[in-house]
Amino acid sequence: MSATTQETLEREPWTGPTRHYDIVKEGVIATFVVLVLTVVLAAIFSSPDDPALTFQGWAKSAPDNLYATTVAELAGTSDSATYGPPYNTNGDGQAMGPIAPQKWAGVHQPVDPPNDFVINPLSSQQQPADVADALVTWTSASADVQTGWATGYDTALNDPQGANGDATKVPAGVGGPVPTLATGLVAMATSGALDSVLPAPGQFFTTDNTKQILFLGDGSYLDDAGTANHLQGNEWGMMNETGNFPGQQWLAPFSFWYQLPIFNSDATTGVAATMTANADLYILAIIAVMMLLVIFLPYIPGLRSIPRWIPLHKLVWRDYYRSRK
Repeated sequence: MSATTQETLEREPWTGPTRHYDIVKEGVIATFVVLVLTVVLAAIFSSPDDPALTFQGWAKSAPDNLYATTVAELAGTSDSATYGPPYNTNGDGQAMGPIAPQKWAGVHQPVDPPNDFVINPLSSQQQPADVADALVTWTSASADVQTGWATGYDTALNDPQGANGDATKVPAGVGGPVPTLATGLVAMATSGALDSVLPAPGQFFTTDNTKQILFLGDGSYLDDAGTANHLQGNEWGMMNETGNFPGQQWLAPFSFWYQLPIFNSDATTGVAATMTANADLYILAIIAVMMLLVIFLPYIPGLRSIPRWIPLHKLVWRDYYRSRK
């Protein structure tokens, strides 16, 4: 049968047998079946509903780490304090040669870890007498004096030949009010109060969790939770749900590159160190090039000829091409 004859027959009115069809009944049955399948499959294959990480949980499970992280925030040595744009000017951010978008964008979401993470939360509520006195001492001192207290205590606390992370082994008198402030913040977190005041003191509802995530990320609590839930980069964690459940599959092209040694190296010098330190920017550039290749595929000589050299489309649409012979 020629293509013209087939098209003519398709346009003619149907003269064969017919039967009654209840589309409403069909829709109700289909909806019910889909609903049952949704509930059953969700119960079997749904993602885990893990409770959110909190500062109270951090304080109870790893109080020493929260204490040390608080000291680092006051000293300006934490990851958040040294991150750079868009939070502060204490770093240049990631760069790819002369291309430095973080630096170009500048600080547009300012975060001041000493005050935002420690001093302001402590000042937002009534504190025990020793913590209140420490707050007065801290806020009355100059910035240089504050830096001297915090960096001196941070150094002594993390000295591998000295305290090595044990606050009880730091010599008395080191750090001025810093140890009292850190102790006060750990107590505040243990009570659950820090979880309510850190986002925005005085506001009940908030959708901006930047400060909480930055503070949590400065310690080991968040990282340990990521490891326990198989969310680290070497386990394709970018595209997983918690508990190693499959999640955002569309992130596979991004996550793939993080598995390569050059983007997750422990090197401190050389090309691997540079690529690892700026991995996010390099990988975004790689994905951008891949997307441009797909977008402009019809205009790229050689690549646009692949369907002609490997005619898989003719196998998929074989009925159509058979009728056109």
